[in-house]
Amino acid sequence: MATLRGALRVVGGRSVIGGSAGSGAWLLHPHVPVGLRWNELRGLSGGAGVANGGPVKHGYPHLETVRAAVTALYRRLSYDTVHAFATSVAPVDVAFCDTDDLYLGAQRVARELVRHFRLPDARLIVSFREMEHAANVELTAGPEYFIELNDRFRTHRRDIGAALAHEVMHVYLHRLGLSFPGTRDNEILTDTATTYLGAGWLLLDAYREDASSSQKLGYLTPEEFGYVLAKRSLVFGEDPATWFTSPQAYTAYTRGLAQARQDERQPPLTAAGWAGRRRYAKERRHAQDRVVAAVRGDVRGDGRNIAPGDVPYAFTPDGGGPLRVSFPCPTCHQRIRVPVRGRVRARCGLCRTVLDCDT
Repeated sequence: MATLRGALRVVGGRSVIGGSAGSGAWLLHPHVPVGLRWNELRGLSGGAGVANGGPVKHGYPHLETVRAAVTALYRRLSYDTVHAFATSVAPVDVAFCDTDDLYLGAQRVARELVRHFRLPDARLIVSFREMEHAANVELTAGPEYFIELNDRFRTHRRDIGAALAHEVMHVYLHRLGLSFPGTRDNEILTDTATTYLGAGWLLLDAYREDASSSQKLGYLTPEEFGYVLAKRSLVFGEDPATWFTSPQAYTAYTRGLAQARQDERQPPLTAAGWAGRRRYAKERRHAQDRVVAAVRGDVRGDGRNIAPGDVPYAFTPDGGGPLRVSFPCPTCHQRIRVPVRGRVRARCGLCRTVLDCDT
C-alpha cells in the first residue's frame, strides 16, 4: 500500500504534511470550510459558562440519520470496501502525549489517519488558531487540504487524533462524492463514517464529564457514537472497550451496544422477544384480514397495511401472491422484503448478512 511521503514543514505557523504551502493553494480551487463541533461546559465562579455548542446532549436524537448514513456507506463503498476497514486505528499509532513536539506529533498522527483511510496522495496542511469550532478543513480539489485546529489542542494534545480523524473523513467523503443535504445531516454522516470505518472511537474517547466540567467532540451524542461503534464491533468482532481512557466513553459505548443489540431482536427476526412476536402476530393477522377483504371486494379493505410507526416492519400484498413483510436489515438498515410463510432465511443483498426470520 502506498504511504504518504514528505517531511513536515512549518510555514507561518502551519505544519505541512507531505507537501508545501504554496502561496496560491488557497486560490486555485473553490473550497468548502467544514467545522467540527466542540461542546464544552465548565463550572465558573458564580455560575456556569457554556462555550462552543453548550452542554453535552445525550440519548439518540439523530438515530434515523445515523442509520441512513450506515446504509449510504454500504451503497457507495460496497461490501468488499467496507470490510477492507476491518481493523481499527490502533491506539498506539495515534497516541499523543504532552511531551511530544506539537508539529511532528501532528504529522505522525495525520499520516497514520491518511494511511488508514487509504488517501496516499493527500497532503494535509495543519495549523492552530483561536476559533469557535474544534477544527475545520478546506475541501478543495486537492491534493492539498488545509486543516485548522483550535488553539486549545496545543495543551489538549491527546485529543488531536480525534479532531484529525473527523477532518480526514471529510476529505475521504469529499473524494467519494458522498454527502447528505444540510450541514447537520452531513456532519452526522461524517461522524458515522469515521466511527464505522475504524477511527471514530477516538471521538468517543474525547468525551469526558465530571461534576464541574464536560467535553465532547463531534455532532453525535456519546450514546450515538457508542451505537455506531457497537454496530461496527458486531460486524468485525472487535472489542474497543480496552481502548478507552475515559470512563464516560466506556459507559456510552455499553449503552450504545445495548441499543445495537436491540436492532437484532426486532420481529420478524427469530431473536425477537415474546412481546415483540406477539405484537407482530397481531399486526400480521390484521394485514391478512385486509387482504381477504380486498379480494372479496369489500371497499373497506384496500389490501394494504402499513404497520404503526412505532414498529420497524410493514406488510404489503404481492399482487395475487402471498402477503409480504418488509423490515430493516439489522446490520446496514436497508429494507428487506420477504414472503409471509413461517420460518425463512434471507440474505441482505447489500451487506450480505444472513437473517433467520419467523414471518
